[in-house]
Amino acid sequence: MVRAGLTTERVVAAAADLADSIGFDQVTVSAVARGFGVKDASLYGHVGGLQDLRTRVALLAAGEFADRLSEAVAGRAGRDALVGFAYAYREFALEHPGRYQATQLRIDPEVAQQSSAFRRTVSTIYGMMRAYRLAEPALTDAVRMLRSTLHGFSDLEADGAFRAARDVEASWERTVEALHTVLENWQAEPAAERSAPTDEEHETKGDGRAHRHADD
Repeated sequence: MVRAGLTTERVVAAAADLADSIGFDQVTVSAVARGFGVKDASLYGHVGGLQDLRTRVALLAAGEFADRLSEAVAGRAGRDALVGFAYAYREFALEHPGRYQATQLRIDPEVAQQSSAFRRTVSTIYGMMRAYRLAEPALTDAVRMLRSTLHGFSDLEADGAFRAARDVEASWERTVEALHTVLENWQAEPAAERSAPTDEEHETKGDGRAHRHADD
């Protein structure tokens, strides 16, 4: 018998809220059932088990995340869009740690294709990056750098890993500004490495090389 008042939407929303409270990895069918005051069996008419529940939470979180990001960049371009995107990213990760963790879940490609959430996130990112006029493969490289930086900072902050006296907000502001500077000056391809100096160059440069190494 399906418990009256329970729906798939309510069950998944409750699981997402629970993830924010105790961590996405700690969410189980039993834990969600306890929150409704029912036995596990009452939920199986709405979700197909733990993996299905977690996948549904991931899709829900991905949709909410996509909404937050798209709203943050709407009507903005260039640095303003980047700032809006970055702050929305971090705020979501800190306000909804379980949901954010769920967005990192590997989902079956066929299931992901049926949801517009991931496509909307990708579309928002690449749309925001358009102002920096990057062509492939530089564009993909830059997007990976952006995502890695925002994810790394947000994840470390959520874990309480920043323990130095320096104000975290100040570090964040500098990080976002640095991202903008890097993106504005992104090279299409890395400059070719300098060829190794010849023996003659070693002799003529003498102590100059030692000074450069000391400066490094």
